[in-house]
Amino acid sequence: MMTDVHIHIEKGPYTKEWIDQFVQQAIRMGMDEIYLLEHSHRFAEFAPMYTSICEYSEYQKNWYKKKATLSIKDFQTLITEMRTITFPIKIKWGLEVCYFPEYEKLIGDILRSFPFDFSVGSIHWVDGFGFDHKAEFWNNIDTEHIYSNYYQLMLRLVKSGLFSGVAHPDSIKCFHHYPTQDFTDIYRLLADELKAHHMYAEQSGGLALNYGFEELGMNQTMLHIFKSKNVEIRCASDAHKPEDAGANIAKLQAILQV
Repeated sequence: MMTDVHIHIEKGPYTKEWIDQFVQQAIRMGMDEIYLLEHSHRFAEFAPMYTSICEYSEYQKNWYKKKATLSIKDFQTLITEMRTITFPIKIKWGLEVCYFPEYEKLIGDILRSFPFDFSVGSIHWVDGFGFDHKAEFWNNIDTEHIYSNYYQLMLRLVKSGLFSGVAHPDSIKCFHHYPTQDFTDIYRLLADELKAHHMYAEQSGGLALNYGFEELGMNQTMLHIFKSKNVEIRCASDAHKPEDAGANIAKLQAILQV
């Protein structure tokens, strides 16, 4: 079975015609099932989480204001309507939520407010810094410190029990900044917690698709550890437009078979 578990619908209107574009491309790519989602930063209900993000820099404040244009009720209305329609492939509906430990109650309340099919937690911000926005923003950033905090946040994300899965678990590498320290032990802890909380990890092609990154999926050390500890791994394109639905899924699945 071919499944793409991470497709964003954010660039178009909330209509059946827009969803059909993702469905038709997914069929062309051989998908049997797709997971459609939105980022938490799109919705006003999550706004308190992003206060520190806006305070970090003028760039981030302007970025957030451009993104946060909807109510979660708009998305829930779309899902309810789309669930009454029979599509030629199976669709699951959910959210990708930026994880901030101090907002676990807010996140939990929103996730419980509607019968989403799935939710994935992700780390996009470390100490207020949006590490995946622009390469030049890494100037004067302490790589060792940000990597350490990134994985500590991810461990807390998994331990929170809020989510079905974890999105793109090593996206911190997006601009080719790497620490000198070895994170093998952290990967093992992360794998154990994913198993204990019955969560899946994404084998994501998002960095290859959206950043031109040369490595497809998670780094080999992480992948080996997750596989050896029998963590459930699901393949994700991290598409943000219809023409990318199903991108790299066949290649990502092939990597898992090696």
